[in-house]
Amino acid sequence: MDANFITACASSLQAFKTATLLKTLNVNSLITGEVGVGKKSLAQYILPDAPILDASNHNELLSTLESVNKIVIANLESSPSIKKIIDILNSKRIRVVATAKSSYYNKNADKFFSVKFEIPPLKDRPADVEVLVKKFAKDASIFFNLKSEFKIKNFKPDLSQNSNSLKRQVMINYLLQDIKEEELMEIFQNYLVGKLGSNSDYKNFLHLYEAPLIKAGLQRFKSQLQLSNKLGLNRNTLRKKIAENNKYL
Repeated sequence: MDANFITACASSLQAFKTATLLKTLNVNSLITGEVGVGKKSLAQYILPDAPILDASNHNELLSTLESVNKIVIANLESSPSIKKIIDILNSKRIRVVATAKSSYYNKNADKFFSVKFEIPPLKDRPADVEVLVKKFAKDASIFFNLKSEFKIKNFKPDLSQNSNSLKRQVMINYLLQDIKEEELMEIFQNYLVGKLGSNSDYKNFLHLYEAPLIKAGLQRFKSQLQLSNKLGLNRNTLRKKIAENNKYL
């Protein structure tokens, strides 16, 4: 298994098996999928010694094609001239593995690439998510030089950008799980210092305190009645606060 591509579930394992087969075949292939699903990792696995260029860097790509016999082209959909690129690839017999977004279709590309396959999003690969969370938590412990265990309880993975958003979320959560009050206040201060300036700022930014307090309280005490008692608020006041912060809860 490639160290950068997780194969804990059947669909990702199948994609990896396809990539392994392509390593032995002299064919051009197109890997599609959402951002952060591992397209570039598999492309590099297939052609480990090939240069990698983004299709949007048109002039640099054209220049590179003059001196290579294989290449990985990322984000094929961003090329300003697919036909010109494919014509050069054909005329120079350059082997290529390209990546593109899920919805990408181009008739020239469709004819050119002998093998096309898609990598499913992480929301359809729960076993891979579990492995990635552990991997990113380990990376975070090394990066931040901390030894605390990542607190997985109540952790809801952010898969909006697949591994990209998940890695960022794990890194931030790992760092914040043992944060000190002074450090937390400094974060708030740095966030607010460039945003203040209106005569209603106190009201505008009160949700930064109230929303997480209510969410944490409901998570811990499980009921509005218990939370209202713990916060020293009557139930009507708490209900009002919940309604005011509804979009953040």
